[in-house]
Amino acid sequence: MADRFDLAVPAVSWLAGKGLREGTVLQSFAFDESHGHLYVLQVREGGEAAGHLCLNRLDHKGNALGHMYLQGFGHGVSLGVQNAPDGTVWIWTEADSRGGYGQGVTRFRFVPGAVRTADDVRIRKPIPGSTNNQPSVCMTSKRLSVRYRMAGKPRYRVWDLESFVDRDYDDPVADFAQTGAHPDPQIPFQGYALHGDHVYQLAGTAYDPVTNPPAKRGNAYLSCLDARTGELLQRTRTGAGQSLAYREPEGLAVRGSRLYLGFASGTAGARRFSLYYKAAKKKSAKKKS
Repeated sequence: MADRFDLAVPAVSWLAGKGLREGTVLQSFAFDESHGHLYVLQVREGGEAAGHLCLNRLDHKGNALGHMYLQGFGHGVSLGVQNAPDGTVWIWTEADSRGGYGQGVTRFRFVPGAVRTADDVRIRKPIPGSTNNQPSVCMTSKRLSVRYRMAGKPRYRVWDLESFVDRDYDDPVADFAQTGAHPDPQIPFQGYALHGDHVYQLAGTAYDPVTNPPAKRGNAYLSCLDARTGELLQRTRTGAGQSLAYREPEGLAVRGSRLYLGFASGTAGARRFSLYYKAAKKKSAKKKS
């Protein structure tokens, strides 16, 4: 199983000040490593209440390779990419928007220029009575997680990916409360990623001259939970992207031995996005005795 990332290692800039189809902030992102693609979700301009999303496909230099519109899907809190054995690439997102957030999850193929509505996809509701369902996929462990709310409280549930695809929801790997995303529980949650036996979380707000001034270098925090028990293993404030204007933390994803975190920048109506990564520490070779 994948080793845990040390969140205290310095962040490295990977993509800086890139644009997307819409002028809104990124919400989440994920990698298709098999094809060298980066997928980025954002809310469409004027579409937040209805849950209208734009899914961007880019290369690893941030160049646009197409987009799709997802009408009435949700807020785009998280995003997953599944590389199926037959070579099919499935995109997992929330779906069935109510109040701007998806009440179920779905998967679909990326088709440049296409528009999808709830009628075009098969919506899954694996947790009866839950709200605000948000998926993440780990191809390393072949698992899928859903962040959800039960009676208003956020939780995570993790399944074997094959079982979830087969709609066998009765035997999850784990189910636990979301904890420790930020020292201040009032600060908004901004994304998560499942990787191996760990769930990585991002929380924080954009710069604000009164509540979050740039001089104090922001309030963004990264944290890590044990995906078997929900135990908080590490939490640290991140200084990545301190020089960005606006600097709102948005989204997490894992690619190989790197944990990537996203930040929105720029002015309203013309937002940009930047990605930074924290590399896994290399294991030192054991000396022969």
